[in-house]
Amino acid sequence: GVMERLGLGPEVLLQENPRLIYARLTGFGQTGKYAKSAGHDINYLALSGVLSKLGRKNENPYAPVNLLADFAGGGVMCALGIVIALFERARSGRGQVIDASMVEGVAYLSSFLWKSQSLGLWSQPRGENLLDGGAPFYEIYRTSDGKFMAVGAIEPKFYNQLIKGLGLNLDELPAQMSFSDWPEMKKKFASIFAQKTQAEWCSIFDSTDACVTPVLSFEDAASHPHNKERSSFIKNDQGEMSPRPAPVLSRTPGVPSCKRDPFIGEHTEEILLEYGFTKQEIDKLHSDKAIELKDIKANL
Repeated sequence: GVMERLGLGPEVLLQENPRLIYARLTGFGQTGKYAKSAGHDINYLALSGVLSKLGRKNENPYAPVNLLADFAGGGVMCALGIVIALFERARSGRGQVIDASMVEGVAYLSSFLWKSQSLGLWSQPRGENLLDGGAPFYEIYRTSDGKFMAVGAIEPKFYNQLIKGLGLNLDELPAQMSFSDWPEMKKKFASIFAQKTQAEWCSIFDSTDACVTPVLSFEDAASHPHNKERSSFIKNDQGEMSPRPAPVLSRTPGVPSCKRDPFIGEHTEEILLEYGFTKQEIDKLHSDKAIELKDIKANL
């Protein structure tokens, strides 16, 4: 209702320009019991049903920072909605309103979880299934130097290479999908991974299809040979690293800026002057705390 109070709701603006695409990104959506309620990523994740699936066995559900609802179910899904609306407008010549709910966005993102329930992938309690920490071959293990290795050897041919890399004999182990043996196998794998450093495990698994990779810090990810070869991370003029835009388009790839991020309020006055505001009007907006301007005084 904020835009309506400003007289800038979609009904008003679409009358001015019927081709307008008006995206509304909120936590709970434009209608429903919670439509006007406050919330954050963890709340949207909870209401979507997804949070109930995340976390270790015998522990509380665990929210993975604010990536899923805010950015994936929210920002990315909203951007996809805009792209779809642009594509449709090319045919109809008409715009429309996008109701992007983070609850629904992250729920739709989790369609695989819903659709695969009948396959038995999620028949056990949280933390006891194939992909949520139950399987010994889809798990994260600590190394002797306090780092970690990620294991995702689901298919038998990959699992066989995992077993070989660990120095075990497949014939002397329980069947890969013997659920009752998973807890004991996890202990065995954990004990073996704890005997070597992350670098030593990388030297064993890097040239295989065992689906075993190091768990890298941001700094290590930026300097990893694979990522460096693809220029997956870029450095700005202040020496700060960040991911390169993805995915990479063959004909019109995104060209990232190597300039530092602007300070809060750094360009506010410049932009408002460009749009016709007077210096007096800008000063009034600043004194009313409606805008922020860059602090021109040195902070000593």
